[in-house]
Amino acid sequence: MQLGLFSISYGGLWGQAALDLHAFVRRAATLGYDAVMLAGKRPHLSPLDFNADTVTALRDELQTACLKCAVVAAYTDLTPANAAEVPALEMQIAYVESLARIGARLGATVVRVFTAYEAPGQNPHANWQRVVGVLREMCDRAGAHGVTVAIQNHHDVGLHTTALLELLSDINRANCKLGFDAWSPALRGEDLYEAAKLAAPHTAITTNADYIRLPRYRYRPELVNYEPATPELVRAVPFGTGFIDYARFFRGLYDGGFDGLATFEMCSPVRGGGAIENLDEYARTYVRWMRERGFC
Repeated sequence: MQLGLFSISYGGLWGQAALDLHAFVRRAATLGYDAVMLAGKRPHLSPLDFNADTVTALRDELQTACLKCAVVAAYTDLTPANAAEVPALEMQIAYVESLARIGARLGATVVRVFTAYEAPGQNPHANWQRVVGVLREMCDRAGAHGVTVAIQNHHDVGLHTTALLELLSDINRANCKLGFDAWSPALRGEDLYEAAKLAAPHTAITTNADYIRLPRYRYRPELVNYEPATPELVRAVPFGTGFIDYARFFRGLYDGGFDGLATFEMCSPVRGGGAIENLDEYARTYVRWMRERGFC
């Protein structure tokens, strides 16, 4: 497996330190990564901010750092807009197509996408069919640039591994693959080895972070006692120190035939705070963990 670092980790969100894309690329190289995944939004690779000249400059920066831009990450939610007259799905199709165009010029072969969140009162079958239709068009338009669309198991529609593979089958596009991650099935109680092995033949990338669970309770003064509150709070910790059995997960991917990009992300508040030194140590820990266990 190749190791990638996700630029959103240094995007300045969740209280973290921020780097621009050029500084991020240089930092990823010094931290020991083979490739990067670039966030397709501000403050990083927004289509609004990149033209032919700025894309060329970024490509030159990647070449100088001996890094590959493997993936561009789109942020999509294929739930229809509350206002029916707003072409929200068309906007997202155009957004993904623009990222595929930019990504191809940077050497990327994958655009990561999400499906849709569900809300009370929605028809699950209608949601499913809408997501299938939109993703088909995204794949067709990305394919014109030689780019694969990878669906990350993050949003509600097609979330469970069995449902995700069914969704992939319905989309029925050769350039539609999975961005299959461990944290979602781990939180929901799937067997990580079996899920990863099942998904591996269809997986283009995997994005990784580790977490601990923090139980929550609410005080009931009339009972002078507490009641459990769900779900638990989840907090990011250094890789290999959380509850996710990544050795089992990666073994399942490996046994299923996956040999693609394994990317590290910091997409939430992290233990130790958001100073650049702490973020760098998290990023180095992932590289060490993967290499010590022979996964790269």
